[in-house]
Amino acid sequence: MRFDIISAVPELLTGLLGYSIPKRACDKGLAEIFIHNLHDYGFGKHKQIDDYPFGGGAGMVLMAEPLSKVIEELLAARKYDQVIYMTPDGTSLKQSLSNKLSLGENLLIICGHYKGIDQRVRDLYVSMEISLGDFVLSGGEVAAAALVDSVIRLIPNVLGDGESALGDSFQDDLLAPPLYTRPELFQGLSVPPVLTSGNHSKISEWKHAQSLERTLKMRPDLLGLKEE
Repeated sequence: MRFDIISAVPELLTGLLGYSIPKRACDKGLAEIFIHNLHDYGFGKHKQIDDYPFGGGAGMVLMAEPLSKVIEELLAARKYDQVIYMTPDGTSLKQSLSNKLSLGENLLIICGHYKGIDQRVRDLYVSMEISLGDFVLSGGEVAAAALVDSVIRLIPNVLGDGESALGDSFQDDLLAPPLYTRPELFQGLSVPPVLTSGNHSKISEWKHAQSLERTLKMRPDLLGLKEE
């Protein structure tokens, strides 16, 4: 699977995506991540990519022309399943969306910066807008890295355990159950006996019950319930 990311601050992405699971996926040849520096398509000696907004107001806006240049170049080379803009205005990123995106072959992701991007780029090119939540970041790089990480780990054979991603929180609209590892006794707290029983049926029942209890307590909205 190929990811193309357009960024005004590419150094942020190389750090976030150059380690752990994304790096492992690329090393295995299961994924490719290409980061495109928007400044390479800027104007003049200083490679300008932003300007003041029409109508006034504080802050700067990423200009349409540099973004259009890199997007057109990428679209000429391949077809993308989605052209995604990371923005607080977008649909909230959920596990179900990551699952859907992981079935594609090519994703193009645009990182906003400053106050955002020229609306005409959104109108002409963007097919999906995604948000990490109801808050504002300085740029879309952190959000783009989160999206790529959430998708790339779902690609078959990326994780060592083929079932690992299927047991993540939200895959069945429940939070994951509590996790324990060695030692069996730590500061007076023991691992629940069922987990060391070897009875896989009982362990499965316990995990489901714990997931349900934790979801009811921490995220009742996932079950269609209102928080008290």
